[in-house]
Parts: sequence; C-alpha cells; structure tokens
Amino acid sequence: HAQLVESGGGSVQAGGSLRLSCAVSGDIIGTYCMAWFRQAPGKEREGVAAIASVGVTSYADSLKGRVTITRDNEKNTLGLQMNSLNPNDTAHYYCAADGIGRRCGSSWYRGAAFRFWGQGTQVTVS
Repeated sequence: HAQLVESGGGSVQAGGSLRLSCAVSGDIIGTYCMAWFRQAPGKEREGVAAIASVGVTSYADSLKGRVTITRDNEKNTLGLQMNSLNPNDTAHYYCAADGIGRRCGSSWYRGAAFRFWGQGTQVTVS
C-alpha cells in the first residue's frame, strides 16, 4: 500500500519555473505507471504527464515542451519540471501510481487506472 507525498509547490511569477517532487513510501514504484494530474477550481481534472516503468513518457498536448516528467526508481520518487508558467497553470497538482505496472495505458489521462494518489500541492502563478 503506497503513500504519496508531493512537495515543491508554491507561488511563482509568470514565466518562472517550478520543480515538483513526489516521495513514495510503503511500496516500490519500480513496475508502476506514474503520473501527474492537476485540477483548478471549477475545472475538470486533467492529466499532465505519465511515465512508464521503463521510462517511456506521455504528455498532454497542451503542455508539451513546457513540462518534463522523470522518475528515480532507486529513490522511489517522481518529478515534474515545469517551465514558462502562466496563470492558467494555477491548480492543485497530484501525483498518482497505478499499483499494477507493466505499462501506462492509452487512456491514462482519464485517471481511472490509478489506485494511489497523493494529497496534492498547490501551484499559483501570478
């Protein structure tokens, strides 16, 4: 049973950068599909990026080129580098693990495949 804790959120000026991190305890993420999601007030939850156990990545089309997802299986952590931030990126960002492994499905962005979720970290861009 995995516990996920996000960190690195905060307030940043438009055009700035942030690096989010997700620390996992209680389980090993090595075989899992891992992903970042976000949700802004009044908006639907959306997938930001996903990364499979072997390192293959997938990104939301609207975010390609501005975000990079990484994983460190030895440290049991997940990262998200975000650049060129704008006010539309303001949201609560969540780390998730599918708890099954092998690969990230083509519908990962819907979120249904992910069993374990962190409490999230707030990102505010002004």
